[in-house]
Amino acid sequence: MRESFLHYLWRTRRFDLRELQTTLQQPIQILYPGEYNTDSGPDFFNARINIDGTLWAGNVEMHIMSSEWMAHNHQHDPAYGSVILHVVFQEDLPVFRPDGSRIPCLTLKGRIPETLLGTYEQLESSSSWIPCEAAFSTAPEIIKQQWLDRLLIERLEEKTKWISHTLQQCGNHWEEAFYQSLARCFGLKINTEPFEALSRCLPLRILARHRHQAHQVEALVFGQAGLLEPNFKDEWPALLQREYRHLGHKYGLAPLKSEQWKFFRLRPSGFPTVRLAQFAAYLVQSEHALAKVLEAGSLYEMKQIFQVTPSEYWQNHYQFDIVSAPLSKSLNTAFIDILLVNGVAPFLFHYGKQKGLDRPQQQAFALLENLKVEKNKVIDGWKSLGCQPSNAYQSQALIQLKTRYCNARRCLECAIGNAILK
Repeated sequence: MRESFLHYLWRTRRFDLRELQTTLQQPIQILYPGEYNTDSGPDFFNARINIDGTLWAGNVEMHIMSSEWMAHNHQHDPAYGSVILHVVFQEDLPVFRPDGSRIPCLTLKGRIPETLLGTYEQLESSSSWIPCEAAFSTAPEIIKQQWLDRLLIERLEEKTKWISHTLQQCGNHWEEAFYQSLARCFGLKINTEPFEALSRCLPLRILARHRHQAHQVEALVFGQAGLLEPNFKDEWPALLQREYRHLGHKYGLAPLKSEQWKFFRLRPSGFPTVRLAQFAAYLVQSEHALAKVLEAGSLYEMKQIFQVTPSEYWQNHYQFDIVSAPLSKSLNTAFIDILLVNGVAPFLFHYGKQKGLDRPQQQAFALLENLKVEKNKVIDGWKSLGCQPSNAYQSQALIQLKTRYCNARRCLECAIGNAILK
């Protein structure tokens, strides 16, 4: 049993409330259980409890065994001086406040319904893909849908924490922050960090001055990426190298180290050199990119913003000086969808919240509702359980459920887990 189970029981009052009393036989009446605290300090704030005829207002602390109070050194912490009740599964030692007074104790052992305790123990001991795998189908669909709606919001809010931090670093320059957000997405998981670092050391204002010279934009991108150092055989990279040496000196630029870019276990079409060439092509036509996204009235218009093709050299190269079979290196539909799901939708959501505008937030939701379900192992797992998401809105929510709740066994904080526990 984990302490979080006691928190759940206390919040929902899912234990026998008849004839409650302390371990010293003082009658207890719970008037208000308090506000659940997820930070440091007592577990519940501002509870109101009648103990032996006296109304107490203060905090409630919980442990499996009462002796954990001492193990956590609460007896020396002033933050626990206002605890009015110690709720435990079992009392093995009396506990005292920092001032030496004994804290009333309520034990829940013997007060938890056997069916509830049994279901909880099954969830805790489950080795299935998700703890509630055997009972997932029994949860009401309306609860699942409402919970997925909430998880989608939670996932967007989680993603916007990075955007908020970036915006502060950019001096509240929204276009710059949008540029950096998209750069991260171009790197996917394996090259997220170097793409982010590239966007931070290559300001949008510099790129804007050279947008009408595509080869100069590409030179700035590859040069700052640290990939224009060798002696090249082909004329195109040699040209980019010359351009970057001039522009790098002009703007006092310091390139990244080439070792930061990861090629291992990537298909050639996903090499960072290809992604950088595509990114450069996008930057050439991305003037007022955020404004264009905000003005887009349909998924088609949104996708058109990212329909780009890198310079001709990349049509038969995956790396400099290495010829490959001719193949289009244009941004394909699947990759554009990734940009929209992970870069554009969260940014629109955050922009709308910060500006107090409904339309950008509705754009974010509509975008996810109209995009196809992502293809990954997490979604495959949900499909195997009979859960068939119909769009990216639902698949994003399911990813949040699996990664943030199921993997961490946060069943007691999950609406679906709560429904199963009933």
